[in-house]
Amino acid sequence: MNRIRPASLFVILILVATLMTAGPAAAKRKKRVLLKLQQAYSMALPVIGDGMVWWAEQLKEASDGSIVVKIYEPGKLVAPFEILDAVSAGKIDAGFAGAGFFAGKVPAAPIFSSIPFGPEADEYLAWMFHGNGLKLDQEMYDQAGYNVKVLPAIMLVPETSGWFAKPIESLDDLKGLKMRFYGYGGKAMQKLGMSISLMPPAELFPALEKGVLDATEFSMPTLDERLGFYKIVKYNYFPAWHQQATICELYINKDKWNTLSKSQQKLIEITSMASLTNSIAKGEATQGRAIKENVEKRGVKNMYWSDEMLQAFEGAWEEVAAEMSAKDPFFKKAYDDLKAFRAEYQNWRSLGFLPRNCPK
Repeated sequence: MNRIRPASLFVILILVATLMTAGPAAAKRKKRVLLKLQQAYSMALPVIGDGMVWWAEQLKEASDGSIVVKIYEPGKLVAPFEILDAVSAGKIDAGFAGAGFFAGKVPAAPIFSSIPFGPEADEYLAWMFHGNGLKLDQEMYDQAGYNVKVLPAIMLVPETSGWFAKPIESLDDLKGLKMRFYGYGGKAMQKLGMSISLMPPAELFPALEKGVLDATEFSMPTLDERLGFYKIVKYNYFPAWHQQATICELYINKDKWNTLSKSQQKLIEITSMASLTNSIAKGEATQGRAIKENVEKRGVKNMYWSDEMLQAFEGAWEEVAAEMSAKDPFFKKAYDDLKAFRAEYQNWRSLGFLPRNCPK
C-alpha cells in the first residue's frame, strides 16, 4: 500500500487551506455587477455624451467583465433633472450629469461643476484631487441628505459664451433677452436684466426655433455644432467667462456602492480619473476644426467680449457670490476654500506659464 509521505501530506494540507481561504475572496473579486446608469446627455454628443460610453468600456475591460454598465439615453429611465433624486432613492443605480442641474436642490452644487471667472481644467483638478474639492463635494451631498457616492468623471474644456441672433454691443442689448444659461453664470446674467432658464440640451434647438429662447449657451464648439445652433443664430461669443472648465459627475447609489468589493470600487475611481484625462484630451483636440468650419461653411461670426463687458459680467458674478455666501453656509465654506486654493496657486501660475499674448 502506498503511503503518503509526511512532506507530501503537509503540501496537500497547505493547498487545501489555501483554496478554502482564497475561494470566497476570489468569488467576491469576480462577483458580477450590473450598474444601470441614466445620463443627462445624448450619447451622440461628443465628450459629454459618448465619454461615459468610453468609461464603461474601460471599466468592463479593467474589471475582467465583473462590472458592466448599461447606459440609458436621456429620459429613458428618469428625466435629467430627476437623476440625483432617483439615484439617492435607489430607483436607478447610477446617474451622470452636471451638478448645475441640481442647484435648485443643492445651491452650492455648481461650485463643483463650473465657476464664473473660475479655474481652468488643470487648476480645477488640482483643487479637486489635491485640495479639498473631492472631500467637500461628497460632504455637500451627505449634508443635504443624498444617499450617493459622487465622483468627477468628465471634464469639459472652455465653452463658448453663447449664441446670439445679433451682435451684443452694450449691456442694454442684453436686457430682456430670453436665454438658456447654465450654473452661476445664469444668476449673473439675471443681474444684467436677462430672462434666464436652464433647459436640457435636447430642448434647446426647438426653443430657439420657436422663439421661446432668443439666445443660448451650451458647451464647446463641437457639442454646439451637433445641436445645430448655427442654423438659427450666427453670432457665437467667446470667451466662456462662465465656464472656463466644467466637471460632470458620476452619482452611484451608496447602498449599491457598498455592495461592491474594495477592488471594484477602486477600479471605478481609477477609470473615472482616466475618463477625466480622456475627456480633456479629446476636447482640446477637436475644437479647432469645428470653429473653422463654422466660419468657412456655416457663416458663423466669432465674436469676443470687450474688456468692458467682461468687467460687467465679473461684477455681476461677485454680487451673486456675495449674496450666496451670506445665505448658504456651505456655499461660503466651499467657495472660500476654493478661493484660498486659487490665491496660493496664483504664485505658480503667474511665474510658470507663458503670457496669453506671447508670440507663437
